[in-house]
Amino acid sequence: MLKYSDLENKPRELLAATGLTRAEFEALLKVFTKNYSQSYPEKTTLTGQPRRRAKGGGAPSKLSTPDDKLLFILIYHKTYPLQTLHGLQFGLTQGRVNEWIQRLMPLLEQSLTEMAHTPVRDGAAVADSPLAQAGGADLLLDGTERRQQRPQEASRQRAHYSGKKKRTPSKI
Repeated sequence: MLKYSDLENKPRELLAATGLTRAEFEALLKVFTKNYSQSYPEKTTLTGQPRRRAKGGGAPSKLSTPDDKLLFILIYHKTYPLQTLHGLQFGLTQGRVNEWIQRLMPLLEQSLTEMAHTPVRDGAAVADSPLAQAGGADLLLDGTERRQQRPQEASRQRAHYSGKKKRTPSKI
């Protein structure tokens, strides 16, 4: 069964599983834990009703700690495995995996929004983003060749020939 305690001292495996370094994971964990405790207080059940018994009755949860919950939802969010396969990694049934996903996904989105790590949806806002101005290439080229009608003149055929024998895509 996969646990955060198994991955916290393995930076390459944590990065491969979640896409985050340990420092990034722990920064997100603070916000995620706060949001989880606000959404699901210990004095109420998952449906919001007051508890009749103390928390912790029944079988122990497979995702008992906030770091395991965050690891669970980050791995799901990064790889989108089948829920049955994801359940095998964490020792859960497919139905429980679905319940946890429905419970944790909004909290992950809320946490990323609070940390200002959500994608920008407006193209004009991307140009003003400090991440976009941090450096790197200003130009992106699409290297896909597109089909075109074959020119009839021999000189134009040579100018547009891309080196492929079956069709006449544009090399421009």
